[in-house]
Amino acid sequence: MTEESKPDGAPDQVEGTSADTVETRYGTGPRLSPALIATLVAVPVMVIIGFITFAALRPDDTTPIESYATGESAPADCAKLIAALPQTFDGFGDKQVDGTTVRWPADGDGDAVTLRCGISRPSELSPTSNLQVINPVQWFITDTVEGSGQAYVCVDHRPYVAMWIPANAGNGPITDVSAVIERTLPRGPLDFG
Repeated sequence: MTEESKPDGAPDQVEGTSADTVETRYGTGPRLSPALIATLVAVPVMVIIGFITFAALRPDDTTPIESYATGESAPADCAKLIAALPQTFDGFGDKQVDGTTVRWPADGDGDAVTLRCGISRPSELSPTSNLQVINPVQWFITDTVEGSGQAYVCVDHRPYVAMWIPANAGNGPITDVSAVIERTLPRGPLDFG
């Protein structure tokens, strides 16, 4: 074919290939522009990145006490404590029991008041640790999450009891639980390891 006799849009013939082979390999339809291809690839990638970012920035529903190791088995003592715990606290819903973990969900946004019975002795507890005496139970602050709350462990009764007190809960829950611990759990010596 000469330049003048070649139809418009027909592919140039590559030496050693026929026009049928070129059309089979590359097709004869319209070609997608590079901008459209980039858009088709970028949109799903951005959606996936958006989901990952949302999952990473979403507030975590777990509290530090949920990762504490379980201590020696004391199911009878924990059951007695859990049965005696208050049904609700001001600003929080009814208690929800899951094994040896008890939660009082917040009425609005925010963390639940959470209690775990039967955890291990806090390894950070030492003779120089600051203890909080509340009604007359001694609590050791194990974790503080700025703007979220504090985790406490009762260290003078057995089994060990951990409590997560959200920043918006005030002193009511730990004061009430301290009175229940004093009535239901046996006292134990401070164990500094």
